[in-house]
Amino acid sequence: MPDILELQRRLKPALIPLGVLYGLFMRLRRWAFETGRLDVWRPNCPVVSVGNIGWGGSGKTPLCGHILHWAGKREEHAVVLTRGYGAKPGRLPLLVTRAADPAACGDEPLLLARSHPLARVVVDPKRRRSGPWAYERFDPDFVLLDDGFQHLPVARDIDLVLLTPQDLAEGWNRVCPAGTWREGQAALARASAFLVKTPPELSDGVTRTMALRLEPYGRPAFSFSLKPKGLMRVDGTRRAADFGGEDYVLATGIADPGQAASTAEQYLGRAPRLVLPFADHHAFSAQDLLRIHAAAAGAHVLVTAKDAVKLAKLPGAEGFWVLRTELAFGPSVFTDATFDQWFSARFAELAAHYHPLAVREFL
Repeated sequence: MPDILELQRRLKPALIPLGVLYGLFMRLRRWAFETGRLDVWRPNCPVVSVGNIGWGGSGKTPLCGHILHWAGKREEHAVVLTRGYGAKPGRLPLLVTRAADPAACGDEPLLLARSHPLARVVVDPKRRRSGPWAYERFDPDFVLLDDGFQHLPVARDIDLVLLTPQDLAEGWNRVCPAGTWREGQAALARASAFLVKTPPELSDGVTRTMALRLEPYGRPAFSFSLKPKGLMRVDGTRRAADFGGEDYVLATGIADPGQAASTAEQYLGRAPRLVLPFADHHAFSAQDLLRIHAAAAGAHVLVTAKDAVKLAKLPGAEGFWVLRTELAFGPSVFTDATFDQWFSARFAELAAHYHPLAVREFL
């Protein structure tokens, strides 16, 4: 990503007009869906969308996991509609089971399916197709639309829009190809709430920027980070608090390996001896394992949860360690409620709207 950003800076004068045209196209597309000129599917239950304004890692999967954890504690059954980036399913739509092949369904859908047994995770790039298919079969309490901010063929009741600190700074309103945004800033008016993934040590400065940038939209904005909570073997046979001061290397195929390294250093008290970055959603092979073992030279190997679901099927990776994390919310602006309080209140209103005779306790 840094190389792409540098190229965008150098070509900025030529790319900005293209970004303006692309932003206009996306506004016309939204207009067509919102005015009924293009068909939209709406189920008879709440729809929650988790998406972002730009491309790159902004914490969509951890936030989806947090919402599914919230639902699991309340015995609410969700259907998750996801594109399944990098997936190669043999059929569509594809219901993701715990035993599914990550190559067929994608790493993030498999991670969600294994972590949240009450949810039904369905992979299909055409969620206008997978939505009715899943709704008829599973009768969910709500639908969770993964990476859904620009997926307009499915109506939504809550639109959670994730931003990065860069989005709020030099990346603000830089539409592709001039920047990383998929739409112009006018699209943010449709958000129900904003969430900004930021390291805890930077949250105060980012919160001030959140207030300045997002004040015109009048929506609550929450900061969050990924909080480490321990280590676990890839095969699930053992847990540990730390490495006892011993060396470790980080091997990971995520959008921002530097952020994973920073999180590991924060938790373990020392930086990895080496970071082995692979492409985002990388399909690990036996040759990759040989490379990792050679680089580790006897040191512990640490991976992320998204990597672990793919590595678990490879002999020789069972001794690798996963850094277990959970979502931790920091300061917020434009609201005195926590994210869970705000979300519970909104969900209760929607549940009463869709099922007025049902009595449920969400708060």
